Amino acid sequence: MSRTTLDTPPTAPDAHAPLSHGLKQRHLSMIALGGVIGAGLFVGSGAGIAAAGPSIVIAYAVSGLLVMLVMRMLGEMSAAYPSSGSFSAHAERAIGPWAGFTAGWSFWVLLCTAVGLEGIGAAKIVTGWLPGTPEWAWVALFMVLFCVANLAAVKNFGEFEFWFAALKVGAIGLFLVLGVLAVAGVLPGTDSPGSSNLTGQGGFLPHGGEGLVIGLLASVFAYGGMETVTIAAAESQNPVQGVARAVRTAVWRIALFYIGSMAVIVTLVPWDSKEVVEKGPYVAALDHLGIPGAGQLMNVVVFVALLSAMNANIYGSSRIAYSLVERGQGPKALGRVSAGVPRVAVLVSCVFGFVCVLLSYWRPDDVFPWLLNMIGAVILVVWIFIAVSQLLLRRRVEREAPEKLVVRMWLFPALTWVALAGMTAIFVLMARQPDTRVQLYSTGGMTLFLAAVGYAWQRARARR
Repeated sequence: MSRTTLDTPPTAPDAHAPLSHGLKQRHLSMIALGGVIGAGLFVGSGAGIAAAGPSIVIAYAVSGLLVMLVMRMLGEMSAAYPSSGSFSAHAERAIGPWAGFTAGWSFWVLLCTAVGLEGIGAAKIVTGWLPGTPEWAWVALFMVLFCVANLAAVKNFGEFEFWFAALKVGAIGLFLVLGVLAVAGVLPGTDSPGSSNLTGQGGFLPHGGEGLVIGLLASVFAYGGMETVTIAAAESQNPVQGVARAVRTAVWRIALFYIGSMAVIVTLVPWDSKEVVEKGPYVAALDHLGIPGAGQLMNVVVFVALLSAMNANIYGSSRIAYSLVERGQGPKALGRVSAGVPRVAVLVSCVFGFVCVLLSYWRPDDVFPWLLNMIGAVILVVWIFIAVSQLLLRRRVEREAPEKLVVRMWLFPALTWVALAGMTAIFVLMARQPDTRVQLYSTGGMTLFLAAVGYAWQRARARR
């Protein structure tokens, strides 16, 4: 296996390509803050609560610790080697071109598909407000809006995300304040629930260990999207400082927004309440408090979270594609840049996303579920590439350029190995669950296919 890039780093797109640096520090700070409050937190956490009950707090804490380690590793490499290719460029530098190819294109497929799914979710909310309007038309409108915004200039993406993130942070901050007051019994018109919802309805572990496992798997995938800040940092005015600041604040953001809000929800609302799944846990909690209009207001926040995720994923997918092309791992047309923006990559990513939406209508029983299963475990594959890359790159940076270690992985290499063990354990748990086993095998098939293509390309390039 050729490792030509171990001693010679891959050419980073930022080194010579005319990508703009239009993201300001305020953009990057808010992207980092808002990126941790993803659509998965608002939309997907209800199913996790239904499966794990109050123990969902433990599930989010365990998966949150794993994500903190992954973000620290990614931050270390991204501060040392800022690149719009992020983990894909790091994998190429550390392991070889085939690894960068596999990590990059699998993540591109994940992001493009997610754009379509988030568009469908946002459209469902709007059709609830405006019954009778066609769902597909709303998806098309959102897609065009964010496609145009991302085509114009990177600062447009930054401005959209700045205000989206500000709304999400403000909303979840207010939710936590109200929730804590209600739990303490000092919110007017409410009585403290005490521990009744934590110990009643079957206890803290109502479905035993199996329920906790299902909740753990659901919580892992709710954290997806935090990688965007390391991609965006390459187009900021100070990439190294931006990455370092974002990673260093990741710990308290995860603890506060995810673990804190899950603890508030399961304390306030019975975990087996139908509204937790049907309305979403945040809306159910606010409705339970009887605050007029609060539940509907939270629906607006969920809607904004979905639009924010669409915007971020269009941006992230186009930059990953651009970086791959710049490193010779994709069609050259995708690398064309106009006014500092890889516009062809933006358009292709949007088209792929909209095709996924059409498949949800045209082939809802075969092709669309197959596509969803294929991307089901991609984020775990990416995390493994991040961990392995960090293990290899850390020693090299310490030897060749120690001044680049602006961010350092905690207790290296012990915690990196702990993270890899955690990821392996999650793969084992997925293989044991019928619902996730198909996702694991489908993602594995796609990963092996991309790895084979990437390795064949690497060998062909080495023979030139």
